[in-house]
Amino acid sequence: MSQAATALSPLLTQSTAIQASRGEGCYLYDDNGGRYLDFTSGIGVLSTGHCHPDVVAAIQRQAATLIHGQYAIVRHDSLMSLVERLDDITPAGIDSFFISNAGTEAVEAAIRLVRQATRKPNIIAFRGAFHGRTMGSLSLTSSNAKVRQGTQPMMGGAIVAPYPDPHWYGLDEEATAAFCLREFDQIVETYSTPSETAAVIIEPVQGESGYVPAPAAFLKGLRERCDAHGLVLIIDEVQCGNGRSGRFWAHEAAGITPDILITAKGIASGMPLSVMGASRSLMEQGWPGSQGGTYGGNAIACAAAVATLDVIEHENLVDNAAARGAQLRAGLERLQERYPEFDDVRGVGLMQAVHVVDDSGRPDGERVGRLLAAAEERGLLLLRCGSAGQVVRWVPPLIASEQQVDEALASFEAAWEAVRRDA
Repeated sequence: MSQAATALSPLLTQSTAIQASRGEGCYLYDDNGGRYLDFTSGIGVLSTGHCHPDVVAAIQRQAATLIHGQYAIVRHDSLMSLVERLDDITPAGIDSFFISNAGTEAVEAAIRLVRQATRKPNIIAFRGAFHGRTMGSLSLTSSNAKVRQGTQPMMGGAIVAPYPDPHWYGLDEEATAAFCLREFDQIVETYSTPSETAAVIIEPVQGESGYVPAPAAFLKGLRERCDAHGLVLIIDEVQCGNGRSGRFWAHEAAGITPDILITAKGIASGMPLSVMGASRSLMEQGWPGSQGGTYGGNAIACAAAVATLDVIEHENLVDNAAARGAQLRAGLERLQERYPEFDDVRGVGLMQAVHVVDDSGRPDGERVGRLLAAAEERGLLLLRCGSAGQVVRWVPPLIASEQQVDEALASFEAAWEAVRRDA
């Protein structure tokens, strides 16, 4: 290990030892000339792939003109272009936007807004959620013990409800949705009543728990309950938004409209940018000065976001995500038929996951670790997630081709066969 590498915090764990020298499209290249099919997308950030020429050109133009115009001081053209585009692509009623750097900051902004607007303290989140690592968003997170351990006490007012994961409950989608809605009703009736609850926050497709889509019936039922009880519905599309689900917004599949929409990751092709959007009438109920941030609305990040949205539109990347996602899902299901250790295949669009178990049916994170290492040896980069690291997470760039998906599936199967032989 180099001296520079040892200077990195030892608390930062990395899934590979690759030192990347450049990226192009769906591929990463290391210092030794090795090429890797990158189906991690920087944890879903690189929606247009590495160094898309249109995004690179936009960044270069902006860097030569204005690098940062602090938006608590001045407005700038890239910021105003971005909010105009956001107004076009977000659901009806979402017409006021706070721009920040990371998903967790957008979640924190939503927490402040709903508490100030409603004068109520509680926020109901769902088991298995990941909303961020800062203290407010972390308090709403329960995807993995590692992110919370040693940081107690958490923010008060964070209530956790069951998330409708059919695989976890061993039920079909309809029964799972009905059960979790009954549990939600019990929570609202008994210990987080409407008089004390400001909002409900949910990922329509959970990310860090292993790409678990919420059934449409559950999201519809949640929307109905928020309307009935006067609760603000916050939809967190940090990971599943911007086309990754095969729709521009994952919640569209349920035919619902959020009161607050949060997004980040794939919206700016690798530049740090996040968005919290709400209606102007709701946004105006927050307290003046409660939103801000030194780097929020950075000119280069905003330019990259506008270029990214252009590429997604002009190259039909939402449709490509749906088509390539269906191809990937079919390939993984064929492998599931062949290998009993692949206990579950789930996800939507270009966010697919394989749940791996051992011979006793228990989550097998150890073998997933070896599987990802074997895939890396074959030039394929994947991620793991889940409470025990037992889920293989597929996050290809939205530009992935049919050939590249087939290539990835072949490398994955070869890696799995090697892991099974060495068991």
